[in-house]
Amino acid sequence: MNLLVAFDALMAERSVTRAGIRIGRTQPAMSAALSRLRALLRDELFVRGPNGLEPTPRALDLAEPLAHALAEIQRTLEFTQEFTPATSTASFKLGLSDHPTFVLLPQLLVALRGEAPGLTLNIRNFTNRDDAIAMLDAGEADMTIGVPSSPVGRILTRPLFEERFVSIVRKDHPAADRPLNMETFLSLSHLLVSPENERSGVVDAALAKQGLKRRLSVTLPYMYAAPLLIASSNMIATLMTGVVTASGQADRLCVLQPPLDLDAVQFSLSWHRRNDAHPGQRWFRDCIAALFPSEPERRPE
Repeated sequence: MNLLVAFDALMAERSVTRAGIRIGRTQPAMSAALSRLRALLRDELFVRGPNGLEPTPRALDLAEPLAHALAEIQRTLEFTQEFTPATSTASFKLGLSDHPTFVLLPQLLVALRGEAPGLTLNIRNFTNRDDAIAMLDAGEADMTIGVPSSPVGRILTRPLFEERFVSIVRKDHPAADRPLNMETFLSLSHLLVSPENERSGVVDAALAKQGLKRRLSVTLPYMYAAPLLIASSNMIATLMTGVVTASGQADRLCVLQPPLDLDAVQFSLSWHRRNDAHPGQRWFRDCIAALFPSEPERRPE
């Protein structure tokens, strides 16, 4: 590449000294570059004439395509140094678990339509948090949003929002008219949402610490189907608040405080360390984070 830059300068200046000044090299360095070019291309390339160096036919053949190639490389380097959302036609691959798809995506599309109308967004779905890391490692996603996995040094994260748990029954359920105690909670038939197709969840883990167990009637992987099923049954489900709100079934449900201490679920934006400095992706991550209260990035060592 350095030799091609030297060739382009020699074509423009027709002088070893002036070409060196043009690209910041000494006269001996330019002379050495010309010697290497001659050996590489097996042609004199430039011969002395009355008005300085004169290009040979071989040099003239090379001049235009090399100038175009160098200009294109320069434009590419400038593109990766800066990002202009309003005129960008870049494409981003975003991995989403189900809940962020409902909570985030509508707002994000509105923001992108206003700031970067030419941008293309490719959404990839995942259910298992380990799958998100595999997608980032393989380059199948530029970034993902979901429940973060165990810390991995090559994966950077930024907390976005958290969800707390509530229990829901249908509006006219016998348990809907009073606070939910443990006795009533355990007497009911439960619906478990498990995107990873497991037979236990956070509620079961919390009950097990007290030596208790609930009765499961239905286990399903689709969290947004749960509010509809609860609204038309005698079952109870313990779900994230945002799922109930976004389900469209809130007016058919009674929301109760579960008789357990359940930790909130954290949803984070994750990306591979190799993508950290890319200006377009940095802008896109900031665009996503702006939709939620600002929290610091987590950068494992």
